[in-house]
Amino acid sequence: MSNESTEKKSPALYLIPVTLGETEINQVLPSYNHDVIVNIKHFIVENIRSARRFLKKTEKSIDIDELTFYELNRHTDRNFIAEYLKPMEKGLDVGIISEAGCPAIADPGADVVAIAQKKGYKVVPLVGPSSIIMSVMGSGFNGQSFAFNGYLPVENPERIKALRKLENKVYNEDQTQLFIETPYRNGKMFETIVNNLKPNTKLCVAAGITCPEEYIKTRTIAEWKKNPLPDMGKVPAIFLLYK
Repeated sequence: MSNESTEKKSPALYLIPVTLGETEINQVLPSYNHDVIVNIKHFIVENIRSARRFLKKTEKSIDIDELTFYELNRHTDRNFIAEYLKPMEKGLDVGIISEAGCPAIADPGADVVAIAQKKGYKVVPLVGPSSIIMSVMGSGFNGQSFAFNGYLPVENPERIKALRKLENKVYNEDQTQLFIETPYRNGKMFETIVNNLKPNTKLCVAAGITCPEEYIKTRTIAEWKKNPLPDMGKVPAIFLLYK
């Protein structure tokens, strides 16, 4: 009788990046991601419809009906999130898929990762595009100290106050400041920035990263006033400030 025993594989929570926009998968995601995805049957997703579309784009032969999806977005009751990791108690892998880019970065998937870490589960972040990191890379700004601030206030008095606060951090802490806006309001955000910040402050606008319409440009506020932002339509953008 053999004394050899088969070692049971520990389940893992895989953080699965998604393409930004309609970029081809092989341009931004390694083949290893594909090999992981096709072996997962349980997915925690921000949007079920877009997640299904991404999985089919990854592997046409995937039988979507065999998969189980757990939706996690701003409407999800946080008291039930731990239930989404139940398959891991049975030794099954679970994947997290964001709406775009990397899960758990400015994304509700972070709540699941926190629970997995607390329970001692293996967490595996896969390689993929992050518009936040890539915008810093393309800006020419401080990449050793930077902060992502999400959305700024919508109303102008509060927005201007928030922008000037970030500008002060740039000069006082030598820290790059990033923030975003709802795409259809990008033009309005741009106007508010150039009309209220110091002429020598630098602004980088990074839009449509990895997509055909990619636009990454850094100028001082004074230079931006002479060279207005092109019409980007509804292309997602990140705004970065530095000195």
